[in-house]
Amino acid sequence: MPSLKCDRFESGWRTCWFGFDEAGKQRRITELEGQAGNPALWDDPDRAQATLKQLSDLTAELTPWRALRNQLEEAEGMLELAAEEGDQEVASEVLSGLPEMREQLDKLEFQLTLSGPYDRANAILAISAGAGGTDAQDWAQTLLRMYLRWAERRGFSTETYDLSPGEEAGIKSVTVELTGPYAFGYLRSERGVHRLVRLSPFDASHRRHTSFALVEVMPDVEADVDMKIDPEDVKFEAYRSGGPGGQNVNKVSTAVRLTHIPSGIVVTCQTERSQLQNRETAMRILKAKLVEIEAERREAERLELRGQHVEAGWGNQIRSYVIHPYNLVKDLRTGYESSDPNAVLDGDLDGFMNAYLAWSVGAETVQGSGVGG
Repeated sequence: MPSLKCDRFESGWRTCWFGFDEAGKQRRITELEGQAGNPALWDDPDRAQATLKQLSDLTAELTPWRALRNQLEEAEGMLELAAEEGDQEVASEVLSGLPEMREQLDKLEFQLTLSGPYDRANAILAISAGAGGTDAQDWAQTLLRMYLRWAERRGFSTETYDLSPGEEAGIKSVTVELTGPYAFGYLRSERGVHRLVRLSPFDASHRRHTSFALVEVMPDVEADVDMKIDPEDVKFEAYRSGGPGGQNVNKVSTAVRLTHIPSGIVVTCQTERSQLQNRETAMRILKAKLVEIEAERREAERLELRGQHVEAGWGNQIRSYVIHPYNLVKDLRTGYESSDPNAVLDGDLDGFMNAYLAWSVGAETVQGSGVGG
């Protein structure tokens, strides 16, 4: 009589549970519930909201694991009972449900790669045209469409905070927020320079051109991070919006530009009709950028301590999209590739993102063991 006990499936799901650390997460939930039950917590509304959000996120993370464990344990019990009674029909019925449970386990196991401190957060995506003139600006717009289509496939909502159009075509830069579970965790795979090789539609001779665009991805940390920005470090400017928006546009200075003097970071926002709303959004984006810069600094220090060379800045090219003389999209970090650029540019990015997450976990394991360092 078949049994889960003699199947590698059982050892697989028990190993996953060890990696998931259910006990640790439950301890944290209990701790947060204690904090949420303390009336004094609401003396600081931002901290209270952050505590409740963390509690909600952890509970939502734990629920599907426990539901699947209950299914597995029930299946195991039914198989043992069927074996004792020699009931082949019941055993076959239970075993027929294992592939579906295996699929669910694989999904949950993969989510373990999304274990960074901000991986569950919404993402702020910024795209800037690089070298390549009009072609690069058109390429930046193509990338924007690609990410919006990817977000649409996942059921994420999007909001454009700032968009600077190109002189002839495309865009110079854009900032968009993508709202959905693990938005930052997936999109962090996209950070870096994206390179396009194609026959230029803007070249009268229709020659082959190479264009570049920079993609930045930051977590929308909001109140989750205790980061104080000194108002004296931020230069505020208001100006008139230059895009759609009715009579208010170009008549009232609702658009906002913030310059963080110590870092030189400049953030603009003109999506709302209210200057106050734009300023609040711009501060969120500035905070996200500063959080990401600090995370990069710590990672660079960690790698340098291990003796690994660290390339400064955002200069690394991460992915090539070739449409001429052949069709190929290749990620230069993971080696993952697709021979269907049209599908990729239409938002079919999950293969690249999953490959990056698996690769990053592997790279971390090698570095942690001291291999190559």
